[in-house]
Parts: sequence; C-alpha cells; structure tokens
Amino acid sequence: MPLPLTRLSTLLGLLIALAPLPATADCPMPGEWQRDSQPVAADVLLQELATQRVVLLGEQHERLAHHRWQLHTLAALHAHRPQLVIGLEMLPREAQSALDAWVAGELDEAAFLESSGWHDAWGYDPDLYLPILHFARMNRIPLVALNVTPELRRRLADEGWEAVPAAERHQLTPPVPPSPDYLGALTEVYSSHPSESGEPGGLERFIDAQLVWDRAMAEGLADASEDAPLVVGLMGEGHITHGHGVPHQLDALGITAQRTLLAWSPDQECPPPAAIADALFGLGDETLHEPASPMRLGVMIVPDPAGVRVARVEADSVAQASGLHEDDIISAAAGKPLGSPGELIALVRRQAPGTLLPMEIMRDGEPREILARFPAEVP
Repeated sequence: MPLPLTRLSTLLGLLIALAPLPATADCPMPGEWQRDSQPVAADVLLQELATQRVVLLGEQHERLAHHRWQLHTLAALHAHRPQLVIGLEMLPREAQSALDAWVAGELDEAAFLESSGWHDAWGYDPDLYLPILHFARMNRIPLVALNVTPELRRRLADEGWEAVPAAERHQLTPPVPPSPDYLGALTEVYSSHPSESGEPGGLERFIDAQLVWDRAMAEGLADASEDAPLVVGLMGEGHITHGHGVPHQLDALGITAQRTLLAWSPDQECPPPAAIADALFGLGDETLHEPASPMRLGVMIVPDPAGVRVARVEADSVAQASGLHEDDIISAAAGKPLGSPGELIALVRRQAPGTLLPMEIMRDGEPREILARFPAEVP
C-alpha cells in the first residue's frame, strides 16, 4: 500500500543526519545562533534576516521544540519587520478562506480546524501549531496556504503538466529540474521504503510529486512577497536543506533574497553538515519538555462513501488487537458517523491513555461493532 507523501517527506528530513553523537564545541550551544560554523549575535542575524524577501524555517513536524523555536523566531522577525506574512506547508490552497477567517478572529479553534480540513490535509497534531496560529491571529499577520492537495500532486506527477489545465493547478508552472544531490536524496528516501521501491515507475512518480510540492510552495511564497512584506515559510526541513527543494525553486523564480534556518539538537551530527542551512539555532536536551505522544490506532485509512476504509493494519497495533481487518469500512466511532479520514484521526487524538473507542464497521457487507482498547501508557 503506498506510503503517504507526508511520511516520505518526513523521511527526507531525517536524512540530514540524526546520528546520536555527543555535542561538541562545533555544534551550536543551547540558545546560540551559528552561521558558517561560527557563533553570530542574535540581533545581528535577525536584522540581516529582516531584509530578505523570504525566510524559510525548517521543522521536524512532530517535535514541539521546533515549533517553539519557530514561534520565537517569528516574534523576533516581526519586531524587526512588522510587515510580515507567514506561509504554511500544512494546508493546501483550498484552505485559504479558513486561514483568512482565522486571522480576522471569526473562528474559534474547533471551527478553524473543521473549516480548514486540518486533520484531512495534515497528518500532525494541531496542538503543535496552534501557538503559532494564535500569534498570527493576535497580531493580524496574514497566513498563506502554500500547499496543494495530494490529489493534484499525484495528477501532475502521473498525467504531466500539459494534461492539467492551468486553472485546475492554481496557475502553477512546472518545476525546474532538481540538482543531482537532491535527486540522490529523494532516491534514498524512496528506496528506504521497501513496499514502494518495487513499483514500476514509482521512483519517477515520487520525485515528480516531490518537485510539484516544492514548486507549489515556492510559487506561493513568491506570490506572497510581491507586495514587499517579509514572507516566512514554515515547512519540513527536508524541503530546504542544502538549498535544495524550495530554495532551488525560489532561485528559479528570481527570489534570491532568501535564507534558510534550522534548529539543531545535541543528538544530531556534530559538527553539522556544511552548508546545510544559512543559520542554525542550538537546542538543548528537550526530552523533558516534549509532550507525550498521542494515541495511535495503527491503521492507514482512505476515504469511502460509507465512512473510511482500512487500507492497512499495522502489526502489534491497537487496531490489530481490536480485530480490525484490511478493507473494513469504519462508518462511525464514539457514536459519531464518519465522513472523512480526518474525523477519525481527530477522535483518536482525543483519546486518553487507558480508554476505549467503540467503532461501527462493515465487513463483507455485514455490520459489526469493534472496541479499540488504548494502552494505559504510550509505548
């Protein structure tokens, strides 16, 4: 069963070297900025960053420390350059009206998450991002949806750009070819998932889809910068490392006044790889300050007219223990009818450790009830 592109993107980010080596003087100290492997004063760096057209803040999506760092950096950049726009990888362009309504103060959290389709569009807990979203709302900083839907990415990768009318691809233009190094990194990511690597033409489709992703975000950033604000893009670090991905596409669009920033942890490679980003911020050991992982059902689910269909059940998962099977249709959970995968994802995320989730399913045309039992402690 195909691996979701969000997960492949996450794997790409992890390729930037996460070897658990001891921290050395060559790595940024906690709270320290580094540029060209040397410490740089925060005020000096931020003043220079504020003169750019685009600044990209990379992230490892599930790490709360990265989102805290992003928020602090956004606040500092906003102080230097109040005319600020924040671009989000997390949502496709179809969610722009929800972002506008959120910034205008017209939606509460629940209404925003529903209106934007957050749980269907993005596979990560919104609690990681809500402090940033509230910062934008409180300061009336425009938020821009940079992404496109997975369906459009697949269509462009499978059918080609000429086969998709411009109006149906948000007027996006084809990406420029990737550098050999980026091509190699994408190939390594693809090869790391054995179930994908045997598909005929699968590598080419994955690379094409990744380039669509990069190009869509680059064009969204470029468009947002036309009225001369500073545009700060939040996205997975695999899209920005070594100047590949989005920076490469921005260069092709004529946006050369750009910088890339990453947070660096003591468990990562020291010294950091040369030229991995324009500047690095040193994190300390954040283990004590990361939240507990949310509950997981352990299934891959896809839309179905009758609810959501189970495309895969992970071994040793809550789903397997509860008796869920591949191709089961989950029509309701916790007494709530399901209309999309995101609705089930949201319900599972709200489960407390040691609780039960009743589900109504259809298997071979027969209705059944299944009770998912979540562990008292997250493994």
